[in-house]
Amino acid sequence: MCQCGFMTRRWFSVRVELLGGRGEQFWPYPGRVFAVGPAHTFADLARAIDNAFARWDLSHLSVFTLADGRLVTDAETGPEFATSALGVMPTAALDIEVTKVMQTVKTGAQFRYVFDLGDDWTHCCTVDAGNIDPADVLGVIPPAPMAYWGWGAIPDQYDRHWAEDDGEARAPSRPRQPHTMLDGRWPASGERPPLVDVAQLRVAAAAGDVAGIVAALEGHDVSEVLQRAGSAVQVALRVDPERVFSLAISLVQRLQIRNLPGDDELAQDLLAAVQGEPPQDQLLSVDLEQLSGLIEGDPASNEGGFLDLQTGELAPAFMTDEAMVGEDQALDVDAEPDRWLHVFCEGSRAGWEDMATYVSAVADSRLREQLERAIEGKGAYRRFRDLIAGEGLTQAWRDFSDERQIGRARAYIAERGIRATS
Repeated sequence: MCQCGFMTRRWFSVRVELLGGRGEQFWPYPGRVFAVGPAHTFADLARAIDNAFARWDLSHLSVFTLADGRLVTDAETGPEFATSALGVMPTAALDIEVTKVMQTVKTGAQFRYVFDLGDDWTHCCTVDAGNIDPADVLGVIPPAPMAYWGWGAIPDQYDRHWAEDDGEARAPSRPRQPHTMLDGRWPASGERPPLVDVAQLRVAAAAGDVAGIVAALEGHDVSEVLQRAGSAVQVALRVDPERVFSLAISLVQRLQIRNLPGDDELAQDLLAAVQGEPPQDQLLSVDLEQLSGLIEGDPASNEGGFLDLQTGELAPAFMTDEAMVGEDQALDVDAEPDRWLHVFCEGSRAGWEDMATYVSAVADSRLREQLERAIEGKGAYRRFRDLIAGEGLTQAWRDFSDERQIGRARAYIAERGIRATS
């Protein structure tokens, strides 16, 4: 009986292009196309790539990064990436020796392979559409992934310099921008991990819900909410420090790299909590959002206020005026001068700079130009607010602005010997 139908093999065809390494970006990208079977692991593919791209010193670490941010690497290196300052919040890495390529990625998927985590030889891997039968394409059934097409100076056996090089065609022009895998813009916007739900994080932190805090942060992009994330992890560290150790260290590194006002102070506080070190300054539970409202704004209508150094409560300046609030409700800060810290309004200049920073990062050139015009002159904030509301960006702007205001408030009291606890 003919068994031909059962003999058809369905393998992936994976196109691998070398984007750069050792600080150099290549163009055109040299590449190889591999046949990859259902039994082949990422370790098998890594070895095939290393061989095809002329790696002779194989004593270096390597890692695959999938489009959803998951890492595929060896069992010893995986936990170390849990404290990395780069990328999204860490989740468990997949084991490169047992994770199979065809069970993990789909046709059309892209993933990154980096060999030598010092020289960073970076490869873009793309699963070509459709399947192949290796017996037809290769003439054999190889035990490991096998390169069956290639181009580019490694050197290349047939002197191809790009995929379609036939010896007569002109080389394509170099792109104006580096490849997204080289400059931090990858995964692409449609594939990026979800942003942190600030409301969910706030509820979990208020309840001291460690599991909820972890769920709100792990696998999410925290780049614009590091202050809020750090405050929540401070809460979790007091309840279950072992559960959030990796999250805390990762946030410390991210805060140190970003280095906005208040980031260094929060990083120091998180690190001290992880190490179990006693605080050098006074610890006080302060509502940093409310504090920032007293510090920033229009001095004509905002007179600042007072911080209670015993309770952490805040009071606007008018609460000291008996004529406004009554003799029974008025605060007598002069009676206990050591108890109250006078918080002065410093004006709204920092808030305008936040707007300018936000506008400069808007990708849509048309909208960016409109916003640039809106923030100039009197009434800038109203025009800016109305414009982003029309574009559905109100929440994104609020998260961006609140993050920076909270950081500045944290830095303000740290300069006065006070560390904010959540």
